[in-house]
Amino acid sequence: MCGRYTQIRPWREIVRLYRLTDEFNDRNTAARYNIAPTQEVLFIHLDENGAQTVSDGRWWLVPHWAKELQSKYPMFNARSEDAEKKPSFREAFKSGRCLLPADGWYEWTKGEDGGRDPWFIHLADIAPFSFAGLWTYNSTLDVTSCTILTAAAVAPVNRVHNRMPIVLEQSAYDAWLSPETAVTDAKALLNHNLGHEFSFYRVGRAVNSSRTENDPDLIKPLTDDLGG
Repeated sequence: MCGRYTQIRPWREIVRLYRLTDEFNDRNTAARYNIAPTQEVLFIHLDENGAQTVSDGRWWLVPHWAKELQSKYPMFNARSEDAEKKPSFREAFKSGRCLLPADGWYEWTKGEDGGRDPWFIHLADIAPFSFAGLWTYNSTLDVTSCTILTAAAVAPVNRVHNRMPIVLEQSAYDAWLSPETAVTDAKALLNHNLGHEFSFYRVGRAVNSSRTENDPDLIKPLTDDLGG
């Protein structure tokens, strides 16, 4: 799964992943070390003219038909195995595919004292990447929202958790975003996943509080316990 993630690289590095027009290239974004569900996040999608654009949305998908903001079910992740069949995600999978820029995420294991030990999962040099996601707009509640697609974890991440977010290869971005890509073909694109390229290390438990968001020490490795 993906319950927290980071977006700490400068925007000038993140923007290189996409085909954004000049009006978005100089956007200034603050580093975020502990993004939690229901917070506002950036995502990339196509506008009505077919050009890539950036929007802000709630990281907890609110289906277009929902009458309440909060669901009793967690909606910040969607299982890629069957998201295209679920009422909550079906329309978004068809016409609301998006990319969420990130440069790491956290997973947890049970510590010897029974507490939750967080691990920071990242590419080499904490390079930016994109989660495969879905987005929608609910006109009744006037809320734009999104979710991150997940799949069974692959090595080495499966040493920490049995699920992981899908991190798309850059070559798959255009087809994933395009509404011309059929649902079956879009689902096949999710196999273009960078999962095997990630490594991880343990970090301090300050991450466990979503109130602690913009502290660079959150991704500082514990010197006695490296992994990945």
